Amino acid sequence: MRRRLSILTAAMLAGLTATPASAYMVYVSNEKDNTISVVDAKSMEVVKTVDVGQRPRGITISHDGKFIYLCASDDNTIEVIDTATLEIIGSLPSGPDPELFVLSPDGKTLYVANEDDNLVTVIDVEGKSVLSEIPVGVEPEGMGVSPDGKTIVNTSETTNMAHFIDTATHEITHNVLVDSRPRFIEFTPDGKEAWVSAEIGGTVSVIDNETREIKHKITFEIPGLRAESIQPVGIRITADGKKAYVALGPANRVAVINTQTYEVEKYVLVGQRVWQLAFTPDQKTIISTNGVSNDITFIDVASDEPVQSVTVGALPWGVVVSPN
Repeated sequence: MRRRLSILTAAMLAGLTATPASAYMVYVSNEKDNTISVVDAKSMEVVKTVDVGQRPRGITISHDGKFIYLCASDDNTIEVIDTATLEIIGSLPSGPDPELFVLSPDGKTLYVANEDDNLVTVIDVEGKSVLSEIPVGVEPEGMGVSPDGKTIVNTSETTNMAHFIDTATHEITHNVLVDSRPRFIEFTPDGKEAWVSAEIGGTVSVIDNETREIKHKITFEIPGLRAESIQPVGIRITADGKKAYVALGPANRVAVINTQTYEVEKYVLVGQRVWQLAFTPDQKTIISTNGVSNDITFIDVASDEPVQSVTVGALPWGVVVSPN
């Protein structure tokens, strides 16, 4: 009897370590089949597939978890989805071809990169109105916001710049030249640095948010892979500011970086063409979208090991996790 209990206890512990502890909902935008996959983070299973607009890409969630905001790029709109019913309940005026956006820390303003008309559109979420349109470089792509909400950064793919914009005036204050095809911006939790990925350049530029100058460039090298296959895209930094995760596109890996030394400590093998990343709120798990293999991968943050991959829709692009 004692031996049987020991076996059962071991099995239960193994089960606990194999899955995330909290039942957050994971929302994945599937660019090719115009759906969102809803995944239970505890069971790591798809619980619902939601039909949405054409070419869904950027996705985020309100800070209270009640609404999903989704870039329906080919419909030139941002759809608003009720998380309780998973019904589309409205839209926001995005401008043409919205691709990525970021929600202000107070949850009141959405900053949208409009790729086709070289603008950043500033939207009042509650009023569903455009507050401003900010001219930026050619093919704006990434959007980031500082923790204090005073600065947004947009990247322009063709101009190869990170544009620092004052949120009070909606004016560009600094243009920082980075490497080719910048895709994404993530601020460190203390707001002192902005990390900008360059897909074709193959680097991440670490920009000092006070001087607005590049203080370091992170490069990547994976044995057996050609340099052109290593294409940094999505970036996420842990809440304690100690580790950064960078999705490396067709390299099929997520780089784990020590934010103090800027050294790559590990490459985590995930699915094919890893694109975007999102933490669970407890920071125990980070999730990658893998476009070509049509799946997402759950990665344990403590060990930096992949836990499980889950098949979702066609060409998963963006991912966001419910706050509770």
